[in-house]
Amino acid sequence: MRKLVNDPDRLVDDMIDGYVAAYGDLVSRGDHPRVVVRRRSKPRGRVGIAIGNGSGHEPIALGWIGAGMLDANAVGEVFAAPPPDLVLEAIRASDRGAGVLLLVSRHAGDVINAEMAVELARAEGLRVEPLLMYDDVSSAPKGREEDRRGAPGTTFVYKVVGARAEEGASLDELVALGSRVRDATRTLAAALAPGVSPLTGRPMFSLPEGEVFLGMGVHGEPGLRSVTSATADELVREMMPEILDDLPFERGDEVLVLVNGMGGTTLMELLVVHRSVAAVLEERGVVPYRPLVGSFVTTQEMAGFSISLCRLDDEIRRAWDAPVRAPFFHRPEEANP
Repeated sequence: MRKLVNDPDRLVDDMIDGYVAAYGDLVSRGDHPRVVVRRRSKPRGRVGIAIGNGSGHEPIALGWIGAGMLDANAVGEVFAAPPPDLVLEAIRASDRGAGVLLLVSRHAGDVINAEMAVELARAEGLRVEPLLMYDDVSSAPKGREEDRRGAPGTTFVYKVVGARAEEGASLDELVALGSRVRDATRTLAAALAPGVSPLTGRPMFSLPEGEVFLGMGVHGEPGLRSVTSATADELVREMMPEILDDLPFERGDEVLVLVNGMGGTTLMELLVVHRSVAAVLEERGVVPYRPLVGSFVTTQEMAGFSISLCRLDDEIRRAWDAPVRAPFFHRPEEANP
């Protein structure tokens, strides 16, 4: 499959060039060309929020740099964690004198490199705390949540800790809040067709004709099981008990909902999926709050979707409602309920 690429060795740099050119009012390059930062830093004395992640999953996390979310993103190669020295640059760029929260989606390379970056930062006298994020119910059984992969439900962590950092919450408060959001979040994905690597032009995995894989990770990692091709309603009804019963979510709970497209699924389809999700939640007596539907965590043109739920409390709700101004996640203050 052909893709719009100039030099494969410069693919990530060309992407960043285009991003900064398009959204230069909100973002800029940092001291390192692979670190993207807010155009206007938050005030001194506020905790910085940084992350490092591989490219190819946009708009996460590059598109979420801005007031109310991230301060800096260390941009790795396609589907590869950025090296520790690059993550260290993002930590430095985020520091406003009150410490830095480093968000780490649980994948082996991301975790190892983040741990090394934290050690390097602390050796320089920087105060930094990592927050490991994981939410994919298919990747480890109940009781071993800390072994699970990061999945699109990490979106809730980004938004909530970003909002509270903007308001002046301390580093310890943000670690506790982010952990609470993570522990209240569950995600499951369904893959219908693979994405194509922009480096090789080849599919990233294969699926038998007429099958849908439940629990596919963002890089094509294995999950729960395959099912025969089904309608949106049938797929959602197969998936929702895996999510709802894992926490478990209970009648009367109020939840954030994210229906995320993997890159090759139309908004029309995602809205059909959300209709099915809303119907199951109503049957279970679980109340959705300001759902989010769209393609936020992608794997090129992988066809499929994920469903994420996060149980609300008052602080999480208020932070979810808080304004944010980032290129691909914008919530104006006047739109809040």
